[in-house]
Amino acid sequence: MLSLELQQKYNIYSMPIRKDDEVRVVRRHYKGQQIGKVFQVHRKKYVIYMECVPHEKTNDTIVHMGMHPSKVVVNRLKLNKDWEKILARKTKSPQIGKEKGRYKEELTEKMQELI
Repeated sequence: MLSLELQQKYNIYSMPIRKDDEVRVVRRHYKGQQIGKVFQVHRKKYVIYMECVPHEKTNDTIVHMGMHPSKVVVNRLKLNKDWEKILARKTKSPQIGKEKGRYKEELTEKMQELI
């Protein structure tokens, strides 16, 4: 899910999370902490790893906790040419859907007259 600022800017609700996006945790124990950068994504496991969510093991090694993507909000997207094309396509699609219609108004008026 995108933050409210990004939703208003790009006129879309969600985008896939990828490496180097900046996200904020909104659920679980780490809720409300600072914004962290995603450094690893496992799409098969539905898990992302962030820099701001470390966990210390009993042998004093630091491990990053996995988090489900639905528990975070994207605050900044890492954009390149391909992702800008995706954003342009997604923002254009609701406008195209409004123009499309199965029947035009003139046709519906003629049908109403026949009935």
